Amino acid sequence: MKIAISICFLFFITILNAQIKLLSWNIENLGKSKSDFTITYVAETVKNYDIIAIQEVVAGYGGAQTVARLADELNRKGAKWDYTISDPTSSSAYKTERYAFIWKTSKVKKIGKAWLERKFHLEIDREPYFCTFQYEGKQFTVVNFHAITKNRQPETEIKYFKFLPHEYPNLNLIFAGDFNCPQSHTVFNPLKKMGYRSILMNQKTSLKKECREDLCLASEFDNMYFNAAKIKHLNSGVIHFYKNFNSLEDARKISDHIPIWFEFAVVN
Repeated sequence: MKIAISICFLFFITILNAQIKLLSWNIENLGKSKSDFTITYVAETVKNYDIIAIQEVVAGYGGAQTVARLADELNRKGAKWDYTISDPTSSSAYKTERYAFIWKTSKVKKIGKAWLERKFHLEIDREPYFCTFQYEGKQFTVVNFHAITKNRQPETEIKYFKFLPHEYPNLNLIFAGDFNCPQSHTVFNPLKKMGYRSILMNQKTSLKKECREDLCLASEFDNMYFNAAKIKHLNSGVIHFYKNFNSLEDARKISDHIPIWFEFAVVN
């Protein structure tokens, strides 16, 4: 009995030591319009996580430079960070964006080059951005994504995600971002049948224009989906950053979405 307890305890300690903290945030129009205060505030908000997946980086001048500003600010906070930025997505000019990843180099190692998924670039307006990381010899690939808006029916492009695990059978995929679609939608059923689970359920993540009776969140848009056979879910949640501001108008200068986070271990 003591041996069994000891083995369980050692396994538990191993899992705790192998944990990775991934944060995803749609930072609205992340570009030259963001003030120094915003960059400092975002850096302070995300500094305790290991990998940051960002959506809505401005495609034109100022977007990539602002990601660099954010990484530089993070580097002033006691850890070394690196980053990668996608090319502009291939959708029409008024909707095209970039994605970004920022990560702690002491915690994870980036494997190879990150890439935009080109196979479905005609079917998906802002094709997802893949980046593979390694931690303690085990690899996982974060698929960073921002779907078309709700009124344009994002399920018409999310439906192609069911092909990605087959397209990349050797990759341990974690889908993260703003899907503009709740996890309860049937479009996610094929992924769920493959063993994928969402980190959030019934959790709204976009901000209203104004709070009504302390209800400030509008829709269940942001989430992450992971293969439960390969990833152990340790913890997850959201950051209600808007509560630090006197009004939603002030908070929305940072973003109209709240960050979501996932603490996990790679088990297979």
